[in-house]
Amino acid sequence: MQHLNIPPADHVKVLNGQGWVGLIDHLGNEATIVNAARVSFGKLKQEMEERDVTLLHYLIANKHTSPLEHVVFTFSIHCPLFVRGQWHRHRTWSYNEISRRYTEIDLEFYTPPTLRRQAEVNRQASVNDPSFDDGALIEQIRRHNQTSLALYEKLLTAGVCREQARGVLPQNMMVTFWGTVDLSNLLHFLELRDSEHAQWEIREYAVAIKRLIKPIVPNVAAYFGW
Repeated sequence: MQHLNIPPADHVKVLNGQGWVGLIDHLGNEATIVNAARVSFGKLKQEMEERDVTLLHYLIANKHTSPLEHVVFTFSIHCPLFVRGQWHRHRTWSYNEISRRYTEIDLEFYTPPTLRRQAEVNRQASVNDPSFDDGALIEQIRRHNQTSLALYEKLLTAGVCREQARGVLPQNMMVTFWGTVDLSNLLHFLELRDSEHAQWEIREYAVAIKRLIKPIVPNVAAYFGW
């Protein structure tokens, strides 16, 4: 039995190797989309032709999204808690996650490779500053992670239940969850999360997802210029 914290064979590493996203399974392909769009004709095609690609692009351009909903992807995502929180705002996905009420193994924490400064105008944004001397601060983050883990383990050893002990673990704890979504809603997710306005960490995952699904929906990828 493979442990959930081990990435699937088809995966892309992100966050300097600390995180990853993997493709667990998928249902349908681009032929599925055009077949759904032409279902009233009662015919099925197995391979895409030039006229099918034209139809596919027409559906996307004119926001005829229901045929795209027949293609579904399931991903395994290993990310910091704060990224998970942003991800779960997309309520069109279905989620299941490792619970710290049931296991305390494989605990790890995300340490950013660099620190960004707070943007002066946009409270939700950050800016890269090459002159930012962040080395000592990053080391303090590492030590804080170790201290939090030590306290968590001390609580467990003392007999405290896992559901309460986990409260001392920080927001950069890595979590693993499954996410399932149809192609139409996935494209909306990618539009928002691979944007210059998105946080760098979650944008890494959006870029990785594009790499994973491109072989399955190559003409969709070409339409968007991935």
